[in-house]
Amino acid sequence: MHSRELPLALLTLLFINTSESTCVLRNHITALTGEPFYLKHCSTPSKHENEKDTIRWFKYNTSLGRIELSPKNSPRFAFHDYVLEFWPVEFNDSGRYIFKMGNETREWNLNVIKRNNHKCFTEKRVTSKVVEVKKYLKIQCENDYFKNRINRTLLYKDCKQIAENNENPLNFQKNAEFEDEGYYTCVLSLNYNGKLFNVTKTINITISGDRNTLSPVIFGSPSNYVKVKLGKDVRLNCSALLNENDVIYWLFPEENATYGNIHEESEVNIMTPEGQFLASRILRIENINENNLNFPYNCTVGSAEGKAMRVFILVKQEDTDISTRGMIVAILLLVAVVCILIVCAIYRVDLALLYRRLIGRDETLTDGKTYDAFVSYLKECQTENCEEHTFAVEILPRVLEKHFGYKLCIFERDVMPGGAVVDEVHSLIEKSRRLIIVLSENYMSHEVRFELESGLHEALVERKIKIILIEFTPISDFMFLPQSLELLKSHRVLKWKAGKSLSYNSRFWKNLHYLMPAKTSKPGRYESEILPVLSQT
Repeated sequence: MHSRELPLALLTLLFINTSESTCVLRNHITALTGEPFYLKHCSTPSKHENEKDTIRWFKYNTSLGRIELSPKNSPRFAFHDYVLEFWPVEFNDSGRYIFKMGNETREWNLNVIKRNNHKCFTEKRVTSKVVEVKKYLKIQCENDYFKNRINRTLLYKDCKQIAENNENPLNFQKNAEFEDEGYYTCVLSLNYNGKLFNVTKTINITISGDRNTLSPVIFGSPSNYVKVKLGKDVRLNCSALLNENDVIYWLFPEENATYGNIHEESEVNIMTPEGQFLASRILRIENINENNLNFPYNCTVGSAEGKAMRVFILVKQEDTDISTRGMIVAILLLVAVVCILIVCAIYRVDLALLYRRLIGRDETLTDGKTYDAFVSYLKECQTENCEEHTFAVEILPRVLEKHFGYKLCIFERDVMPGGAVVDEVHSLIEKSRRLIIVLSENYMSHEVRFELESGLHEALVERKIKIILIEFTPISDFMFLPQSLELLKSHRVLKWKAGKSLSYNSRFWKNLHYLMPAKTSKPGRYESEILPVLSQT
């Protein structure tokens, strides 16, 4: 070669080396469906420096022959000089591809395989690499052709992520150990026309060398504080992965050995399928005393490869069981008391009535009263208030007298006509233990107003009687009622609800029974347990 031709040859070789780094030189190529892919032809500039030939791409079809490719054929194809890009390559893209420029032609046979849906890699696209143990292991995730489009790189080992980088390339490097064996998958994310695509590359790393020689490894954290109780026993277990000739033993202060309560048990070895040994040795300390506390007990593994150590320190456990149990008992008692109070608040009336029945309490024996209650109600029965009248002269006596055993004073029934009404009413109220007022908007006539005022005087001034107010119909305007009614306790105001108060076990009758005097008389049982329906307007 002439001396003047040497620089030109070197320049040509340099160009070929740099440009062919991304060229597709193999004739038979395998691609993975769903990933970006490209075909690139390499050509030296000297062949076409004076030509302006058009680059054309073809795909050979057995039935249709050679078909020229263009973006019109598929939006997935992209053409850049010597490159045909697939975004992405699909299963039906398999076939023979032809590059043609002038008289120059290049062909490739493309085989597109399906992705393994159960793994992060496909076995047919795996390359293998053997690395000697303790030697330099490097995995480089990169792609020279797509490097300007990569926005994230992930590295997986056996489909578990171990590294991530937003740049290209991503380098994973370390001194190889046997546990480093596995499948390493690089996932490079590309951005093309607003869509994300992944390019994968998987390497099967095999670690070679003597598997029976390794650095000993003790399982567990290096430092351990063990809480113990004085007078009790403890077993400290030390386990390690070691070689056949390695030893595992315990080290502790010499003065502790003189107490005679420390015993080192025999070593237990189990051989693993990889030819290594899983060893365990227990240090047993009996009847622990103060001298055994706060000293290091060292589990040590000696090996030609080095030493490993794990430290145990015994510390006294505070006796918090009694206080803890006491706190738990106190909390449970508090919860029980709260639950009981809630139940008592909800079923206060039921519990009071049950208590009356159990102790047989009777308030009516020595008070000198004749009636248990005087019933004050609207005396005139008209069409719009007949239900109120019926409730006072029929329903109340039927329940309170025949069912609960009380004695009521009902003016129309128990007072002989012809007497002085005012004096009679006042006298009857004085002879009664309760004043039951059946209240409605029609109630406040002149006649019954005296009964109300007289009862209020007896209840609030002389405190000789208790008032029970039954709101038979809702009262829209209370302005016409005496202001002294506001002094009544709210639980002494009952509301009659015809739809919910028919049964003797309804809340209305239980509350009324509770507000009546306690008596030991037994009510009759021949009455029906359900009252007749009263229609209300």
